[in-house]
Amino acid sequence: MNEQVSHPGTPPPNYLVFAILVTIFCCQILGIVSIVFAAQVNSKWNAGDLEGARIASKNAKMWAWIGLASGLAIAMIAVLLSVFGILAGISLGGMDF
Repeated sequence: MNEQVSHPGTPPPNYLVFAILVTIFCCQILGIVSIVFAAQVNSKWNAGDLEGARIASKNAKMWAWIGLASGLAIAMIAVLLSVFGILAGISLGGMDF
């Protein structure tokens, strides 16, 4: 039987939208970890585990930010490598026609 415990206040934010956007656009692995924690927030809150809901919310936010940062870092590295490759090609005369 699934009983809901009544308690005052609102549940902590679950960051599910943020986690989904990170999964789609930045880093799938870390985004999925964030989605798992985000999905736990409301269920833990409804079960009466207030501290567990807060911890899950904190973890969902943390993993979403880590996923966003790593996705941006990978994109920046790819752009820098492309620019350096183009500059190296130009300096070696690879663009002479």
